[in-house]
Amino acid sequence: MKVSVKSLYNLYSSAIRHPQYRWFIILGTLIYFISPFDLAPDIFPIVGQFDDVVILGLFFTEIIKIAMEFFQPPEIPVSQVKDDDPNIKTVDIDAVSLKDE
Repeated sequence: MKVSVKSLYNLYSSAIRHPQYRWFIILGTLIYFISPFDLAPDIFPIVGQFDDVVILGLFFTEIIKIAMEFFQPPEIPVSQVKDDDPNIKTVDIDAVSLKDE
């Protein structure tokens, strides 16, 4: 069975975004980082720390994405926008056609 890095990233990303599994994935990631038993043990000088840095980078990237989605203001559907709403700022643009001479 062929496993690609992209498929592992997609699996991790979709699992951490699922509310039911989120805390298990967060806890598992932190245990993996703290544990001396992992893919490349930390006793090996560079490779041992590299896998931990990659996992933490992936972890923080996904946590930041989740936080940004959480704090993003909700979109107002266009059908609910009123012309006299003072919170809506519009920009009028005059279109000009250019002809090749």
